[in-house]
Amino acid sequence: MGEVRKLQKKLRQIENLEIKISLTPEEKFKISRKAELRSRLAELQLQLSGPQQTPGIVGDGNKEKMKRRVDDAPETLPSQTPPASKILKGETESNATGAPALAARQRAAGGNAAETGGPQDGTEPSKVSPQSRDGSPEQLQQQEEAEFSSLKASWEKARFRLRLLEGHNDIVTSVVAVDNLVVSGSRDTTVKVWHVPTATEQKNLGGHTGGVTCLSAPPPEYCRRLAWSLSLSEKERFILSGSADCYVKIWALSIGQCVKSIYTFNAVTALCFAPEGDGYIITGSDGGKVQAWSWHTFQNCQSVNAHQEAVTSIQSQGPLVFSGSAEGGVSVWENRCSERDPLKLLHHWSSQVTGLSGGPDGRLKLSPRGDRVFLAYGRACLKILHWRTGVISRLTNHSSITGVTDCVHQTGGLLIGSCYDLANGDSSLNLFSLPQCRYLASLTWPDAPRILCFAAWTTGSGDHRWVIGGRDLIVWEQLPSSGKQRSDVTVKRDSRMDSTLLESEGDTEEDEESDDYGDNEDGGGGARPEAAEDGASGSWLRCVLQ
Repeated sequence: MGEVRKLQKKLRQIENLEIKISLTPEEKFKISRKAELRSRLAELQLQLSGPQQTPGIVGDGNKEKMKRRVDDAPETLPSQTPPASKILKGETESNATGAPALAARQRAAGGNAAETGGPQDGTEPSKVSPQSRDGSPEQLQQQEEAEFSSLKASWEKARFRLRLLEGHNDIVTSVVAVDNLVVSGSRDTTVKVWHVPTATEQKNLGGHTGGVTCLSAPPPEYCRRLAWSLSLSEKERFILSGSADCYVKIWALSIGQCVKSIYTFNAVTALCFAPEGDGYIITGSDGGKVQAWSWHTFQNCQSVNAHQEAVTSIQSQGPLVFSGSAEGGVSVWENRCSERDPLKLLHHWSSQVTGLSGGPDGRLKLSPRGDRVFLAYGRACLKILHWRTGVISRLTNHSSITGVTDCVHQTGGLLIGSCYDLANGDSSLNLFSLPQCRYLASLTWPDAPRILCFAAWTTGSGDHRWVIGGRDLIVWEQLPSSGKQRSDVTVKRDSRMDSTLLESEGDTEEDEESDDYGDNEDGGGGARPEAAEDGASGSWLRCVLQ
């Protein structure tokens, strides 16, 4: 396993080096060895192949026990998140010994429509009769299994058309969807607006002097307030962009102009819009700082040194804000909607808890859902943090130890994780059902690039539209399953990824690989200098910020 870890480390470094704008002769030599290293890693992978190589498999005797513990964890839906005061009040109850099992029984009895993509108004799905809800556990399990089998069968028949959006001349770091538009940000310093039906560039928004690292789209009601103050149409939509140039810019999409610039004094590495009260822009910096800015005055409301390394992901959910950082830590904040210091820290879970220690080279992406936060951190597994208690679960996103996960996203009743194989360069999207996190299918296509960012929405007819970014910017359009048009995507299922939702106990894959950045060429103890060098030249985030 020691040689495998060293090869994984070197291939990760090469992947990061390949996105740098300029390379030294030494870095070019490292990249030239990519095929050789991949070949050797594939050989070792074959030698070590077996049940023990499936990440997270601890043993048949513990599998079902651990799976039940994960499935029984309490969860509050994003659309039904209680006020912050109720969240705080409920912490003691959620920590009680019997709470997880009770919550699971309540969810099973209630059918929980919102988590399966059904109505989110708290009503029961019409197809679940009172008799079914009051049935025995066996009947409920049979019904759940039938619904899952139907969903799995439908995704095995899924068909998509892929369209390449050409215009950026560097890697795409962030994407968002607004109505019929896709907005992308790139290291080439531009923000571009694309018309999805025609797959054409509509606007090129130039103004940043550094690479664009993050984007966010405020909800329509908050856009109307700003549009009114600027004497623009009430239908105007705005986009926020953060950049290495320390600016957050607000763009009016219809006119293609920057209407406001906010100087943050730090390279902006993550941002989100928090739609609470008058609205807040929450930003994260390359130095670990989390800042809040008023949507009404655009003045700074709060600055907190929240993390040890760069903030790589910020997401909001109701009155909560979640921030994740390069060192693997996750913070949960309550937005109190005050003029000064609106963010109150509820929890901070360090890398010792999340098991995602990677130092400054890490790139954590998070996606909250109720009481759980899905974490992607460049490993074969997704981590699931139960943010009230600090309990960690893991979900296998790749059947091989050479897989890495760069981003995670939720849409409807789906959890989608990107997957990239360091050994052969294959890339795919893995689909899981929510809330159970059961594996549905994997989608891939010829010459698929590594996926660094992802956005999704659905059409009025319920069809999926996705956009992925990285070296390429690609729009996915779901086709009718019975149509004659050829699908550009291949649907596969890897049986090794079934039943892989397990509780983290003892050593995890991340624990085993945490020294990826500490092994030197000879396997000796002088690892720190190389790690320092890697931090200076090989970090994905630093390469983006250059």
